[in-house]
Amino acid sequence: MDIEIITNLVAIYWHLFLLFFIIAILYSSVGFGGGSSYLAILAITGIAFTQIRSISLLCNIAVVSLNVFHYQKQRLYDWKKVIPIISFSIPLAFIGGLIEVNKNIFFITLGFTLLLASLVMWFNKKIVSMHVNTNQINLSKNSSYAGIIGFISGMVGIGGGIFLAPLLHLRQWDTPKRIAATASLFILLNSISGIVGYSLNSDVSLDWILTVMLIIVVLAGSFLGNRISRQLLTPIQIKKGTALLIAFVSIRVLMKYFY
Repeated sequence: MDIEIITNLVAIYWHLFLLFFIIAILYSSVGFGGGSSYLAILAITGIAFTQIRSISLLCNIAVVSLNVFHYQKQRLYDWKKVIPIISFSIPLAFIGGLIEVNKNIFFITLGFTLLLASLVMWFNKKIVSMHVNTNQINLSKNSSYAGIIGFISGMVGIGGGIFLAPLLHLRQWDTPKRIAATASLFILLNSISGIVGYSLNSDVSLDWILTVMLIIVVLAGSFLGNRISRQLLTPIQIKKGTALLIAFVSIRVLMKYFY
């Protein structure tokens, strides 16, 4: 990379690097990638909307890759339950990423998705259960819900874990740790599938230098977050604060593109 270009990007986007670093620290501590928050920040920076999905998904992949590795070492994946969920979501995330949308439709869809994500995140505490109810485990329903989430995730540019995790908690699908692990894997695979689909769009463009710098920033944040953030803030505090940020940005996006 050219040092002068890097210096100029840091001078222009220093606040973006800082926010991405903080988001990666916070989200990695609770098993999420941060895609919804990356989108929220990017939506008000003036960066071309044709780059927003790619940047968000690539940063998602960077963060949750470390989480998935960490969870796999703890053997938290029940593959008989996980495979039906991801097998439906992956192709639909690809289709969602493949869909071309114009600028207004994209931002309106993004605004509503972020607003829904903020509400889900805010009320998440009320639907977390420490018990597993095997009578509530319906593979076909869980797979269908995961497929819908995967499609929306690929189209908008998030991993979908922010929607999947509360749903699995509500259905008492498994223990909180296993749900967090499954959400991380879900985010990783949906993000990869979505970015592959999106890369086939004719309107795709990407500032690779800026993107690589952001990926390095979120990797550093994720690495740090896995070690220290649990000692500073509780998962509920993290979710509440992030939910407020996402809600604020979603309302700004909707107001701008509805009028």
